[in-house]
Amino acid sequence: MKNKLLILILLTQSLMGMEISISIENQTLSLIENSKTIKIYKISSSKYGEGSEANSFKTPLGLHVIKELIGADEALGTRFIGRVPSEIYPIYSSEKIKVDDDVVQSRIMWLDGLEQGINKGEGIDSYSRYIYIHGTPEEWLLGKKGSKGCIRMANKDVIELFDYVQKGTLVRINK
Repeated sequence: MKNKLLILILLTQSLMGMEISISIENQTLSLIENSKTIKIYKISSSKYGEGSEANSFKTPLGLHVIKELIGADEALGTRFIGRVPSEIYPIYSSEKIKVDDDVVQSRIMWLDGLEQGINKGEGIDSYSRYIYIHGTPEEWLLGKKGSKGCIRMANKDVIELFDYVQKGTLVRINK
């Protein structure tokens, strides 16, 4: 049954022609349309490494889909607390200012794992772990591991990506 579901999702994605491929090794996110890379963005994945265990702060690997899109029409730099827009938060592009909180900014693409026992299921579920693609105030850290599990992007980039994708877009997170 789960293999049939994966095949159905992959078939749907190939018809839609849009997917995201994330390389942990290169710290990049590629937007792919009809098998062609149309844009590559710098990202920051978890500073704790890769894994799916709850409370590990690691970035999960494998196949995911975008389950929720949050923040359409919010201003650049909007901070989300519990997925609710709150304030405009500073963005540090060149100043190497550390931010104590794990600030979620500008847009949220909330990921849902597709692989039972890998990134879906009790104790390892990407959706239950609140794994997002989102903007960060620490843009100067992009290209290096620095998050607490999520995929961080530059705020202008995450807004651009948000406008390309839709719910159900396939996301592959690779080592």
